[in-house]
Formats: sequence, C-alpha cells, structure tokens
Amino acid sequence: MSDGEGGPAAEKPDVRQAGHGDPGCHQDRSSWRPPSGWRSVWGTHRRELTYFGVKVAVIEPGYFSTNVTNPEKISRGFQETWDRLSPEVREAYGEEFLASACAPCKAMWWSLAVLVGLYYLLRWYRERQVVSHLQDKYVFITGCDSGFGNLLARQLDLRGLRVLAACLTEKGAQQLRSQTSDRLDTVILDVTKTESILAATQWVEEHVGDRGLWGLVNNAGISWPTAPNEWLTKDDFMKILDVNLLGLVEVTLSLLSLVRKARGRVVNVSSIMGRLSLCGGGYCISKYGVEAFSDSLRRELTYFGVKVAVIEPGYFSTNVTNPEKISRGFQETWDRLSPEVREAYGEEFLASARKPIEKLKSMCDTNLYLVTNCMEHALTACHPRTRYSPGWDAKLLYLPMSYLPTLLVDTMIYWNSPRPAKAV
Repeated sequence: MSDGEGGPAAEKPDVRQAGHGDPGCHQDRSSWRPPSGWRSVWGTHRRELTYFGVKVAVIEPGYFSTNVTNPEKISRGFQETWDRLSPEVREAYGEEFLASACAPCKAMWWSLAVLVGLYYLLRWYRERQVVSHLQDKYVFITGCDSGFGNLLARQLDLRGLRVLAACLTEKGAQQLRSQTSDRLDTVILDVTKTESILAATQWVEEHVGDRGLWGLVNNAGISWPTAPNEWLTKDDFMKILDVNLLGLVEVTLSLLSLVRKARGRVVNVSSIMGRLSLCGGGYCISKYGVEAFSDSLRRELTYFGVKVAVIEPGYFSTNVTNPEKISRGFQETWDRLSPEVREAYGEEFLASARKPIEKLKSMCDTNLYLVTNCMEHALTACHPRTRYSPGWDAKLLYLPMSYLPTLLVDTMIYWNSPRPAKAV
C-alpha cells in the first residue's frame, strides 16, 4: 500500500520530454501518481519507455504507520460500509465476522504462529513413526573397520536388524564380529576395485534372497592427501575420488536392483564440506559429487518407493579427521614440491597451515552417536529426512555459511587462512 492510492486520477505528463532520461535533470516526476488500479500498467510502461532511456520503478512497501494504515479511519470506514449493507448480506457474514475482521494483523500473526507450531508438531509425529518388521530387514554398510560405520553396525545389530558389514581388512572384520551378535555378517570390500565390489554384491544377493536389500549405507571414505590444490597431482585427487565418490557410485549401482526390490533406503555419507569447500584436494570435490549424485538418485528412485538420504556431519573424531595422518600427508606433499612453488608459499605458510591441523582434535566432537542416530533414523523411520546435518558446528556455522553470498564466505575464509610468502 502507498500514500497515493485511491486519489483522483490526474493527467499523465509526458515524461519523455521531462529530461529525456537524463540523470542530471531535476524535474519533479513524482507529482503524478496513478490510482491503485493502474499498478498492472507499470510492467508495460517499463518495457515501452526503456527505448527512450526512461526507467520505471515500483515501490511495494509493507505495513508502515501512515494515513493509509490509520486503524481508526480503516475501522470507521469498515463500520460505515457494514451499516449500509442489506439485511441479507449482513446475515450472510454475521456480526462475529465484523468483529474479527477489524483486527486482521493480530489474527494474522496468531495464525502464523499456530501454523509454524503445527508444522513442527506434525514433523515430530511423522518422524517418530518406525518401519515395521525391522528384524527381517538387511542393511549393507561400507567402511565398518572403524568410525561411523563400525558404530552403526553395532547399533543396528542391537536394534535387531540383519547387518551385512563391509570392512577393508580382515582384522577390522574380526574385531567387529567379536563385538556383535550372530546376526551380523562381514565381508571384505575395497570400494576402489570392481572385482571386489562384484564379489561383495554376489555375497549380498546370497544373503538377502528374494527379500531384497532394505538399506545401503555408503560410509567408506578418506580425507588425505589434503593440501592447497597447486601442491597436488592428479593421482592425489583420484586417490580420494576413487573411494569417496566413484567407489560410492559403483557400489550403489551394483546393489540398486536389490534395494529397489525391497523398496528400501540408500544413505550416503557426505560432509558439511559437500556444501562448503574449506580446503584444497579431492575431499571437498568428492563430497560435492556425493551431494549431486544423491539428489539425482533420490528423484529417480522415488517412483519405485526407494528413499535416499544424505548425512552431512560436521567435525567428528574419526580416522577421516585424524590430525596426525593429515599433518603427515601435508608435510609429505610439501617435501615433494618444486623449489619454485616452495618459494612462492614459504616455510612460514607451511607452519601456519599446520597449526589448525594440530588443533583439529580439540575441534572434533567425540560423540559419534550424533551421526549414527541420524543414519539409523534414515533407515528405520517411515518418513526419513532428505538431509541430516549432525553436529552443532554444522548446524550453527557451516550450514548457515553455505547460504551466504560467495564474497562474504571468501572473506571469512581469507580472514582465518595463512598468506603465502609472495601474496600480492
């Protein structure tokens, strides 16, 4: 609403002659204001007058304290309009409608609050509904030697599900079997090797039979080598991509028919770095790829009753965030650099860049259940979420940052990053 609405129509001046679109011209072009019914004409005005260098703008204010929004005048006019209505119309609306209509703003805010409350209540209720007959459902999990995969396998085993745990090493498989019931079975799987994936797929088929595979959790992942992109080689990138992205894709495609048969779930473990690129190397690239693959997969499989969820954890204490391994890989990458690149960055850059890596352990949350509970919910809830972002750092820092303008995010990252020796 604007102050000029409802006024008498005035003759429209020829704005093309009033300055010819010259920004330096100070003629008063605001003296003419169209009645409210003319708002739709502005679109055609803008397109027509652009040929003459004239710009047309529309001001669309919300509620401001002016005569237009004077509650006494509006209420009095409302009452006067009511008083002149025919008995038939008054009866149709009723006195209660009149009383309620005189306080629309208050009712609007109350309605909004009620709707928001109902939304969260409904979501809470829907998310508490659990899939039936969980004890008959098979779940295949990759990367069960340690970390999230290991904990999830034990957690689902306690829940009564039939867990098929894929470990990279026989040692990891033996340790897991010693901590779980006879329902859990293990298989050795290297997600970077096609023959290993095919063998694991056949093994899963033999276990699940005609029931199909209810859950596939792609959890296997690595994070090193991580360093500035210029320090790395193609092989460094491929080492991470082969595990985190290409291996995930191949495992999914190999088992998809079994998941579709059960109308089950695919749970892909990404990272908050799948939304926000905080470091060089293949890790962030791989997680961005997981996000994209999961989105397209979710839309394709919804026709078959299959649900796809993405887990986007913040910093948690696992092998992926092991500061010793990351720091050692960082140093090894530095040692093989050419003298020219070393000189460009400088020894001081190396020392400064390693400091946050050494502090990584104190930054990481040790409560891995925050992540595995999300995974479990994605597998067992009737209405799982599309995305889960466990960890307060993910919810309160990295996730909001991912929605900020690029310039602002870059500035925040520059502020906390070391400068190379030859920075301009």
